[in-house]
Amino acid sequence: RALAALADKYGAVFSLRLGINSVVVVSSSEIAKELFTTNDTAVISRPAVTASKLFSYNFAMFGLGPYGDYWREMRKITMIELLSTRRMELLRRFRESEVRKSINHLFKVIGDNPEIDLKKWTGDLSLNLMLRIIAGKSSSASDGAVSLKFKTAVRELFHYMGMFVVGDALPFLGWMDIGGHQKEMKRAFGELDGYLQEWLIEHKKNRAEKTEHDFMDVLLSVLDGESLHGYDSDTIIKATSLSMIAGGTDTSTVTATWAIALLLNNRHVLRKAQEELDGVVSKERVVTEGDIGKLVYLQSIVKETMRMYPPAPLLAVREFVRDCDVAGYRVRKGTWLMVNAWKIQNDPSVWPEPTRFEPERFLTAEYRDVDVKGQNFELFPFGSGRRACPGTNLGLQMVHLTLASFLHAFDFSTVGDEPVDMAESFGLTNIKATPLLVVAKPRVSPDVYA
Repeated sequence: RALAALADKYGAVFSLRLGINSVVVVSSSEIAKELFTTNDTAVISRPAVTASKLFSYNFAMFGLGPYGDYWREMRKITMIELLSTRRMELLRRFRESEVRKSINHLFKVIGDNPEIDLKKWTGDLSLNLMLRIIAGKSSSASDGAVSLKFKTAVRELFHYMGMFVVGDALPFLGWMDIGGHQKEMKRAFGELDGYLQEWLIEHKKNRAEKTEHDFMDVLLSVLDGESLHGYDSDTIIKATSLSMIAGGTDTSTVTATWAIALLLNNRHVLRKAQEELDGVVSKERVVTEGDIGKLVYLQSIVKETMRMYPPAPLLAVREFVRDCDVAGYRVRKGTWLMVNAWKIQNDPSVWPEPTRFEPERFLTAEYRDVDVKGQNFELFPFGSGRRACPGTNLGLQMVHLTLASFLHAFDFSTVGDEPVDMAESFGLTNIKATPLLVVAKPRVSPDVYA
């Protein structure tokens, strides 16, 4: 929001310096469209900042790596082998199973204490879903301690990924580790890598016996022990798995949490969403992914939530790989690009009353066809162009199913009917700063989700 204030003062495109690095900040949908369509190949790389290097296995995590042959090949493997429509459909029953188990668990919890923290619940569910899909890990009690420690480390990853350390601005001071951030990053990465290494060993050991294959199994089969552009297969598998787990977990958690918070502060919207669910699903069965396409108002709620609270208010930083003209300015190769998605998606010239939560706007002729997948530059929380988030469809499936199932199963209110604290936090993603405490009670029979 500080950059949004600077945009109000200096215009939709301005430059600043982070130490030795020149940075261009864009806060206009028109300029963003120019960059991510006409000039997409000019801004296709990522800067080699400290956090990216440490958490990405030295850029084996292709989403954080520079543009090149490795990036192209890994993106192709990911889109064809891991995130294809066929693969997503094969994994549908796992997603539905995890959501159903989580809702069933909530019914039991509120029997003893109706007060629950929905920020924690959405985070736990999102992580369980991703661990099941990526590494075949269940959400059983025996894995509970692992899930908690892993989730804590993932949150640290996103905290540090949103941080520029002194060495990023002034490389000659990097060796000093001023503030001790690099030490903490290495510790958090070591914890994450320890789990990934353990899971990879398990997958290799049990490979011949498995009949159901998760993402790690698929990568083992595709790579078959071969190195790729200087990275060994184990490193590639761990880096890709961590990228998928972290990205899927955080996006789903952030969006589902903000959506429920907004609904609590706008009860009329909540009532309409539940009426739609009753009409499409009824109270006699669980919500399935097959229902989502018919839940038009629910889809509008998700769009409006992502508009107001994009998971990443600043899209992941890009780097110019060649000199380029941007809105009449000449930008030099090596310059960093920051696109302020929050500013663009809250622009009053595009979105009337942008601070008002109004899902109905997406039911009008003007906005009905606007989606969040990177084709509309007024609303593109997952980015756009070749560097757009490859897991967009998976993230949206998880958010819609999680939100629909919770709204279907429970009535809920804030403790003491107080307004929800909407304070935001600092980091790469925009997680709610405080817990989301609610009092929940069943609105369908617990037997439905048993």
